Amino acid sequence: MSTSTGTTQAEMTAWRRDIHKNPELGFLETRTSGKVAELLEGFGLDVHRGIGTTGLVGVLRKGQGKRAIGLRADMDALPIQEANEFEYRSVTDKVFHGCGHDGHTAMLLGAAKQLADSGEFDGTVYFIFQPSEEDGRGALSMIDDGLFDRFPMEAVYGMHNMPGIAAGHFAVRKGAMMTSEDVFEITIQGRGGHASMPDRTIDPMVVGAEVVLALQTIAARSVGPQDWCVVSVTEMLTDGARNIIPSRVIIKGDCRALSPDIQERIESRMREIVSGICAAHGAEGHVHYQQDFIATINSPAETEAAIAAATRVAGAPAVDPDCPTCGASEDFARMLRVKPGCYILIGNGLEGHCGSSLHNPRYDLNDEILTVGCAYWKTLVEQQLPVR
Repeated sequence: MSTSTGTTQAEMTAWRRDIHKNPELGFLETRTSGKVAELLEGFGLDVHRGIGTTGLVGVLRKGQGKRAIGLRADMDALPIQEANEFEYRSVTDKVFHGCGHDGHTAMLLGAAKQLADSGEFDGTVYFIFQPSEEDGRGALSMIDDGLFDRFPMEAVYGMHNMPGIAAGHFAVRKGAMMTSEDVFEITIQGRGGHASMPDRTIDPMVVGAEVVLALQTIAARSVGPQDWCVVSVTEMLTDGARNIIPSRVIIKGDCRALSPDIQERIESRMREIVSGICAAHGAEGHVHYQQDFIATINSPAETEAAIAAATRVAGAPAVDPDCPTCGASEDFARMLRVKPGCYILIGNGLEGHCGSSLHNPRYDLNDEILTVGCAYWKTLVEQQLPVR
């Protein structure tokens, strides 16, 4: 395995644990972005702050080359109470780096330091530190604030740790790497009343139950088996009580797909189902449908570049070049809609805290993979921006 060792491992671990101990939610990453900016400036990079609220970009140029690429890490934490007991656990109540963004930030900082100190490349690298990935707003905020106009790059690359994959191994695929995520809220307005006299009501619970069951026919009967589609009801809220038939039921949930066409089909069928069932019972129905995340689509040439860099770092047996599509969603997809690029997964481990699911209260990023992720970034830059 070709990785850089020495003080950088200790430094990255210290950076990562400091950020873990002091987590910040989306668009509130003032301490984190300030720390990142100060470190980048100390490495000799030109730093541009306040992009898309709390985002920033570090710029590193070497040689006379005109080519440029972007490397992106996310900085925000989750609204979860951490259950770990180690010394660097979160000091902020109900805020926690339960997805490893602390580690992604540390890896990219390590790569910036190494490339500034000893990197052999010809061109420009833009180190993108993004806010608010978890709610799907940070990438678009940076793009709307001129990210790709102010920092013209030919391609952009991202990386995420993944529990359940051996530590330091890589997984990637061309095309659809991760799914979209849409959220919905269905409001059914009936006529409540006494539970002993249901004939005098329009019971929205009965209507809602029919809607919940009918929503499952979208994936089963409205979308072909060759297309990726998941519709999940996750909440059902009412204003009823033990002996009160409610007047209103609210149904919430989440939908996943791999193409805009399927997203639109899900929304269209959902509206038809709610309208038809409510009409049959004399109730009123309203659907609020929101597309939060689009599908993450890796471009072919950039995926080949990522595979080559990962193979040089970890060896071919540790790189899966055609992994299954991941059912999670990623805000980096917004950047890939504007620029070609690739999003790759790095294994976080199989056991203990490092094997726990992302967003689990006992999850923790594996410090051992920091050098591997850092080496991937450095190798990718020197590969894509070679010295002639």
